[in-house]
Amino acid sequence: MEKIKKNEEFQLIYNKGQKYFGHYFLLYIKKNDQNKNRFGVVVSKKTGNAVCRVRLKRLFREIFRNEEEKFPHLGEDAKLNKIDEAKFKTYTDDFDGNESILFLTEMNRNKKYSEDSKLVFFKEVYSWLSQNIIIVKPNTSFDNFQYYNDETSLELINKLIKTFDTGIDKVRVEKTDFEEFRKALPAKVFDLVMKDIRNKMAHKSLYSSARMTMRTDKSFFTVTLDDDEPIVSTLKLYHGKSFYDFNFDEESDGTRRIFDLLDMLLNKNDDIIYVVDELERSLHPKLTEHFLELFMNFHKGHKTQLLFTTHEASIMEQKLFRRDEIWFVERDGNNTSNVYSLDKFKERYDKTLSKAYLEGRYGAIPVFSNFDLTEE
Repeated sequence: MEKIKKNEEFQLIYNKGQKYFGHYFLLYIKKNDQNKNRFGVVVSKKTGNAVCRVRLKRLFREIFRNEEEKFPHLGEDAKLNKIDEAKFKTYTDDFDGNESILFLTEMNRNKKYSEDSKLVFFKEVYSWLSQNIIIVKPNTSFDNFQYYNDETSLELINKLIKTFDTGIDKVRVEKTDFEEFRKALPAKVFDLVMKDIRNKMAHKSLYSSARMTMRTDKSFFTVTLDDDEPIVSTLKLYHGKSFYDFNFDEESDGTRRIFDLLDMLLNKNDDIIYVVDELERSLHPKLTEHFLELFMNFHKGHKTQLLFTTHEASIMEQKLFRRDEIWFVERDGNNTSNVYSLDKFKERYDKTLSKAYLEGRYGAIPVFSNFDLTEE
């Protein structure tokens, strides 16, 4: 926010600007050609002494700054032609005051821009955010199983899964009967899948891929479209010298969780951000640490990031993370969440962070109240 300081500028706005009356103040507004907002405050001596007037000026500037951030505007480097400028003004006027919609979403909803329009960058930003940020909730299951249908990738998966000490020695994709596939899905979902399969089989020449994957809570199936009927395959997991193979749904929740997280290691697409809530869900702390080490090694030199929340304090060590990579979230008395970095504490590099955190040095820990069973 830039301040208006010169007297002649105040006089110009006063004489040429549009006037609005308030209960306690007058507001003058004049459009400028600088593609930025400027703000000035004049407080009468009748209001109070110097301290009072300075405080009022600060309050008005703070209100203006907060409200200005809510209204979309272009930076100084964005030079629009008259057509684009008119479109942008129309779109932002429609958006103004509506807090139920997101600006980027609205700028991409049924909006048409010419190829040479600078407003196209709204579509580019929206496309990047929607395609390159992958949000993973605690119960989210990955549905990308292309790696299991490639022999080279499957060999890498077998090597990886052994490092997690799950007891699994081999992972194979094997055919299964169609009845097992039908039982694993709700009836309505199965009917929709079959309808889609029949449609693709009837028009195979229109589809680049003759394979589709179905993921359920505890299992997954790959359906390959053959000439006569669909072929269904699923994961089979082999443990050590056991004579029996295990279906995916027979494994523990933690083991299935590891398989879901493997996509983050195997995905070689650059410029991806994974946002994971409760990364440690169902995992032993050492497994979580092992996964993080693998992630850093697999994506060294790549533009891939992992942003995650966790309640597992034991992985909060400086051998894994820099101080500025560890952030805390603390709730205050107004139920407002405050976010701050470990870096503000300037800890030594040999400090045991997890112990200090649990002792309350950095805050962001629960504070329990006493409960007396004898009280009536």
